[in-house]
Amino acid sequence: MNIKNINTVFKLAFGGLVLVVASCNIEPDESDLYTATGETAFQFVENDSTLTSFRRMLSRTRLDKRLSTWGEYTCFAPTNAAVTEYIDSLYNDEEAASKGNPHNGLAANSLDALLDSTNYKADSLCNEIVKYHLADGGKTVISMGGGATITTMLGRTITTRTNDAGQTVINDAAVVTSADNTVTNGVVHVINKVIPKTTRSLANALQLADGFSIFSQALELTGLGDSLLASKKDKTYTMGDHSDNNGDQLYYPTECKLGFTIFVESDDVLAANGINNVQDLITYANEQYKDAAGWYDYLSETGNTVSTGTDYTNRFNALNMFIAYHILNASMAQDQLVFENKAGVSPSESKWNYVNNGEPYDYYATFLPNTLIKIWQPNTITKTLYINRYETFNTLTDEIGTMGSDALHQKAGWFKGVEIERRDIMAYNGYIHPIKEMLVYNSRVPKGVLNERLRFDATTFLTEFINNGFRYMSKSEVSSLNGGGSGQRITFPLDYFDNVKSYTGENRFAYNVKGDFGLYQADTFQGWGSYDLAVKLPHVPSGTYEMRLYYSPMSHGGMMQFYIGTSTNVQEMTALDIPLDVRISATDARIGWTKFYEEDDLGIATDEAMRNRGYMRAPCSFRRKPDGTGDMLTKNCRGEENGFLRRILGKVDMKQSRDYWFRIKNVISDEKDLKWQIDFIELVPLSVINNDQYSEDWY
Repeated sequence: MNIKNINTVFKLAFGGLVLVVASCNIEPDESDLYTATGETAFQFVENDSTLTSFRRMLSRTRLDKRLSTWGEYTCFAPTNAAVTEYIDSLYNDEEAASKGNPHNGLAANSLDALLDSTNYKADSLCNEIVKYHLADGGKTVISMGGGATITTMLGRTITTRTNDAGQTVINDAAVVTSADNTVTNGVVHVINKVIPKTTRSLANALQLADGFSIFSQALELTGLGDSLLASKKDKTYTMGDHSDNNGDQLYYPTECKLGFTIFVESDDVLAANGINNVQDLITYANEQYKDAAGWYDYLSETGNTVSTGTDYTNRFNALNMFIAYHILNASMAQDQLVFENKAGVSPSESKWNYVNNGEPYDYYATFLPNTLIKIWQPNTITKTLYINRYETFNTLTDEIGTMGSDALHQKAGWFKGVEIERRDIMAYNGYIHPIKEMLVYNSRVPKGVLNERLRFDATTFLTEFINNGFRYMSKSEVSSLNGGGSGQRITFPLDYFDNVKSYTGENRFAYNVKGDFGLYQADTFQGWGSYDLAVKLPHVPSGTYEMRLYYSPMSHGGMMQFYIGTSTNVQEMTALDIPLDVRISATDARIGWTKFYEEDDLGIATDEAMRNRGYMRAPCSFRRKPDGTGDMLTKNCRGEENGFLRRILGKVDMKQSRDYWFRIKNVISDEKDLKWQIDFIELVPLSVINNDQYSEDWY
């Protein structure tokens, strides 16, 4: 990935000495970089006689200079034996030979051949291998948390897990044999193999994986595998002004990656459901989807009908529908499917954002037109992930201040959901995750699973955040992208997102990475300027919804008018309520927020009065940072210090077959620097709001 960091100025002072440096490109001008004192990452490699091959590779690619500078890096250093073994596998790669690239371009089976500067293929290969073993930010074994996804300097991810011996394993192949070697500019891990990098497509990776032959055949029959070949948009992005609101220059991406995730039933899982070949799967899909018009509103609204014929490439053929509902337009390892609540890892990585027993979950669009799946991680020791898990009356409660009694939230039978196996099968542009039960879009999904308060995080439904590695990027990684500057924020060209429409060149789009913010999942999509933009909302089952927006009252916030429409044409949009002035404090009488835990009725009367004015408290399932109490009634609820809020924007009739665009427009024309943000949007079915037995929970 190319990076534009133009005229960034660094100032480091030591004993009164001030140094000034400019950084411009992803390939740094080594003459402009500081030399760190103490043992650096490169010096660690240089001083270890078992790592001489990797040292030579670092020097050949000139990345030794980077690992000798100020900053924070993670280096996975393969041993000499590992490098020799990998070069041998490249030289004797029959698959590469069959594709017209004998020996992967190497002239000989040796390290010298890989380091041959006159051989373009070898030079590129060496560069890729080295960058795939380096990452910005210091990743310790503890911070990997027993399983993590790390974006490397190559722009491709690696995944880690812990094996039965307690060792960290990378991409299910390379074992960390000497971990957490701390150096002045990061950490070095010695590994026993070169980290393998796949060049296979998702369909090809599935075909070659053991035990998935039936699903693989079905994917081929539907032709959907051909939709999973792209790895990036065919466009290069540029920006003029890419400064922060304090004037600092921010990183912006110049390319946009694409990626996908497939959930797959193994042959064994299919056999357990009476499916022993692809014809059995066709029969199963026909039975499951033949009556889908009864719950899949998209069909009747668009005039389509389900086909049980043999044209499996028809998007509404039952087999095609079955396979399509298994595919997401976002590339995620299993540890990225939800913003996990991980226990037993360092505070900075502990996902403190879930408090008061709040549980991580997220919604994703599938390849089955305008449908969603829900991925949920209940609070259990195993941290098991489920697709379309369901609890009766979820997001409603029969007890003040809790999620509700066990008697209210039944979890028997199909309610359990589809369990995701903790396993990543990697392809060059995505992941395959085996699942332990059959996954179907049946009536229980729109009428049960999705008939709840739907909370959509912007960095989830705008999949560019996911596919380009931004959603889980650390502050140290962002600081590195910003040339050693701010670790808080990056910026984006106005045409970067498919589902964001900018109506003016005065917009500034940015991302606040995960940190100590009063934000759901700890991050937000935001911007400033004389803004006017629209965001396409996720598709939901047809019905009437109450629409809400979470926001943080702030003195530097703006006043904005909201609109909604079925296209980006502003002339066809309808205004939602009156303008929202974010500068008004939550305690202002026009809002009336209070500290609920100081009130005898725990804020019930205040909540009703606030709702009549169009406001709600922020959820109690997240907060800015942990306070150690674990007790919601002693200030462990988001917003108790500052009054963070949800604005009720009104009721909206929505059809599953239509697109809906949410517009935010600045109404203070003479202000250029006031901020807007989209953290999360809630769409709440009226059946939830108007329930005559139970009230909406505080989570």
